[in-house]
Amino acid sequence: MTTLLVEDIGLLVHGDAALTPLRDTTLLIEDGRIAGIGVDHPHPDRVVSAGGLTVMPGLVDGHVHPTFGEWTPAQNSVGWIGNYLQGGTTSMVSAGELHIPGLDFGALTPELVLSIAITSKHTTGRSRPSGVKVNAGTMLLVPGMTEEHFDRAQREGIEHLKFIFYDWNRLGDGEAQRYVSWAHERGMTVKMHTGGVSRSGSSRVAGRDVVVAVKPDIVGHISGGPIPAPDDDITAIIADLPSASVEVCSSMNYRATKLVAEQLTARGELGRLTLGTDTPGGTGVIPRGMLRNICFLASICGVEPVAAVAAATGQTATAHGLDTGILAEGRPADLLILGPITGSTAGDALECFALGDLPGIASVLVDGVPLVKTRSEQTPPPSRAVSWRGEVAPPVPAGARGTGCC
Repeated sequence: MTTLLVEDIGLLVHGDAALTPLRDTTLLIEDGRIAGIGVDHPHPDRVVSAGGLTVMPGLVDGHVHPTFGEWTPAQNSVGWIGNYLQGGTTSMVSAGELHIPGLDFGALTPELVLSIAITSKHTTGRSRPSGVKVNAGTMLLVPGMTEEHFDRAQREGIEHLKFIFYDWNRLGDGEAQRYVSWAHERGMTVKMHTGGVSRSGSSRVAGRDVVVAVKPDIVGHISGGPIPAPDDDITAIIADLPSASVEVCSSMNYRATKLVAEQLTARGELGRLTLGTDTPGGTGVIPRGMLRNICFLASICGVEPVAAVAAATGQTATAHGLDTGILAEGRPADLLILGPITGSTAGDALECFALGDLPGIASVLVDGVPLVKTRSEQTPPPSRAVSWRGEVAPPVPAGARGTGCC
């Protein structure tokens, strides 16, 4: 059994808004999972001193558009997943593999969308690009699907489905609602593109009438991706679908995001909030997109920093059926060590978020393995350093990051 002791933690944030952060504590990891918090070990194999910095769960990006491993044709960019790891993202969930060159959004058939999902699930989703847990292979929902398509998807391990290029002119025929029922019978999660048309221009506007009729599990980018539904529709969706998770992405309309946060806060339902980047796409490639989401919520929208972190970690993970995102005994040791950079007046990462300051990341661990050991390539260094003792597994080599492009 391999043990790693994280000591000298200035502040530990659990990723669960109901749990009070702990000060001056430790974290014990055994074989990639958390074995205890506030405990010691007489002879750990490895020790990392957090240097008084903050430890929190790795960020869970609930809305990405992978295509071929580390290459995204949407921005003709290579290495984006590795850069997101450097920005603190340890898990991500596909919202559909949309950007395959030549894909005709006006001619999507059930067989085509199922084949794309299966291929992505067993390539990008299996390879862990740069060590990130990429939950790829989300099946797009198009007219004409049968229960057999859902059975085949389930046999292939597909867990996430998405409405985006669906013809909402046929909403009254009950097909979309059957899809949701079939998905739930198989333990699948359904997300819906909401608001205005997508970057492709091919999706249909989905406001309150559409969303409430279909009842997805996750209301995708409710505050814009790229633009939201009208304010009254946003308010009605939140009120009329109390069991649905509500997603905010980096492609947001900032004013609408503030409205969403205010509505959820007034209803005492911030636990429904999940976060993503909705990238790569027209918004670009944003390695620090999830950190910026937290900063915006905590510094502008009045969300307590602990709740903003929970939205970016445990809540997003839970909404998508993932077992990560929360620092608790038995959970995967996916975590960040981070804190204020030189020049910030903050004392810890939560104070950074409250001020709107991006914290600096020192270390990123996935399943207890330090993929970023002492310094992120995508943030300034925190004002205090971490130090390692004992044998440390090497980070993923730069040449091993990409798996999708030749």
